[in-house]
Amino acid sequence: MPSFAEALALMEAWTESESLRRHMRAVEVAMRAYARRFGEDEELWAMAGVLHDMDYEKYPKEHPYRGVEELRRLGYPEEVVEAILGHASYTGVPRRTLMAKTLFAVDELTGLITAAVYVRPDRSILGLELSSLKKKFKDKAFAKGVNREEIRMGAEDLGLSLDEHMAFVLEAMRKEAELLGLK
Repeated sequence: MPSFAEALALMEAWTESESLRRHMRAVEVAMRAYARRFGEDEELWAMAGVLHDMDYEKYPKEHPYRGVEELRRLGYPEEVVEAILGHASYTGVPRRTLMAKTLFAVDELTGLITAAVYVRPDRSILGLELSSLKKKFKDKAFAKGVNREEIRMGAEDLGLSLDEHMAFVLEAMRKEAELLGLK
């Protein structure tokens, strides 16, 4: 099985966009935090997070199929591959594992959190409060590309309230603010 370092290098080789790389790192951070919370394999979950959009820039119309094809060729675990397929609703791949449910749950939410940080005067996640994030979530004109229904569904699939899920991911990202360029 490839290592996390190899997964990170693969993501970087396939992705030039710094903002997309940061998004995948944010999803990785959230996946690691949930893996710890659920007593799962942190490195494996981090791989799913850091690789989930690796093909989006090169093959947007074939995402996530092209990336998954490469991951299978390289010997990545099927659990990671299935989670990546399941994070995109349009694939029709059911999210059967906790990893797959979590990847789906954190993907859009990390984007919302990042957008909320970018409009702050200090562009820092450290002062972003849950109450402010909730206001941004309710404001349909803010970060229009973020699918709020998927965030709701993701929290529900994890058996969490929306507030609990948002607070957990916000805190996970806050702890890695420097890595994510959000400090």
